[in-house]
Amino acid sequence: MSILLLEYPKCSTCKKAKKWLEEQGIAFEERHIVENNPTEEELREWHRKSGLPLKRFFNTSGMKYRELELKDKLPTMTEEEQYQLLATDGMLVKRPLLLGEDFAIPGFKENEWAKACALAE
Repeated sequence: MSILLLEYPKCSTCKKAKKWLEEQGIAFEERHIVENNPTEEELREWHRKSGLPLKRFFNTSGMKYRELELKDKLPTMTEEEQYQLLATDGMLVKRPLLLGEDFAIPGFKENEWAKACALAE
């Protein structure tokens, strides 16, 4: 079972999440979310695996989100348009993003990550 961590190295939450994975002895692969931006296809698959609303995949506290005034625009956008937008810029995607064979968890919530990683072993 391989685990993929999508991260932005300068993000303090990403650093904290990475440290947590290392402390738990969980092997993972890293992927820079900006240099290797998620594709629409990947985003669709991860959204499906997560069982969460698509809005949870947006980095709502990011400058880019505010700059594009997405708080007001997202509710009127189709899911298709949201996938297309997310795929344009890794800074729009909620991070860190923990991905496994049957899970996708946007953001770092220790208890959710612990459950997912335990099931993945």
